Amino acid sequence: MNIISHFIRTWLLIAVVAICGSLSCVTCSSNDDNLPAQPTVERIEQRGKILIGTTGDYRPLSFREPDGTYWGFGIEMAKKIAEHLKVNIGFIPTSWPTLTADVMAEPQMFDLAIGGITITEARCATMLMSDGYLVNGKTILCRASEADRYRSLADLDKPEVRVMVNPGGLNEKFANENLTHATIIVYDKNEEIPTRVAEGMADVMITEITEAPYYVQTDPRLAAPLLKQPFTHGEIGVLMRKGQEDLLAHVNAVIRQMKTDGSLRRLHEKYGLEYGY
Repeated sequence: MNIISHFIRTWLLIAVVAICGSLSCVTCSSNDDNLPAQPTVERIEQRGKILIGTTGDYRPLSFREPDGTYWGFGIEMAKKIAEHLKVNIGFIPTSWPTLTADVMAEPQMFDLAIGGITITEARCATMLMSDGYLVNGKTILCRASEADRYRSLADLDKPEVRVMVNPGGLNEKFANENLTHATIIVYDKNEEIPTRVAEGMADVMITEITEAPYYVQTDPRLAAPLLKQPFTHGEIGVLMRKGQEDLLAHVNAVIRQMKTDGSLRRLHEKYGLEYGY
């Protein structure tokens, strides 16, 4: 009887672990409040600098000016992480088409990637992602004069509607999966697409609720009529390769502290983004 009970408890434990493992991919993060010094963090501390991969093409989360300086919501998050680790910071350019390959590259290109990276099951399967620090979702930018034309996904999915997206990221994936009748235009430079829409080279840009408000505020020719009704719902987090659980714990500690002390809310307010925590 004791042997049978032992087997039952063992199989129940296996089942619980299996279920928890499948659920953990929703956030891809660790909630361990103990922050031991492990190889990744030790390497960063010995180097005296954390290397941050970022696209630099995503206002207002990560943008690289012509003089090489970076600014944005994600950049400020990166600086908070560096401050927490008491190290300097260095930014390494990456791109949406090469993001996964760059995170997984050998030799390692950077310690983590930040700036508009949505937490997805596909990324969780091969990499680590932090807790979410910014609510996200797909929406559109269009010309203000045509804002009443687009009230649903069906309004976009027509042959006469020219939809512009940047290559290699979730915007292109969303357009290809959901807009099978629209005319899809892939344009290399994400930061230039809003202007192309305003100038009439395309009718709509597939973008995020984190990006659209900036362009509406800075270019009166543009509108985001579905900003409050995004097509998808998700969160943005910090991305890194597996095996860096010690660094992930530190990143999550920073995010939790910013939520607790109000600094994350203030950062949302600074960039005109809704606070969803």
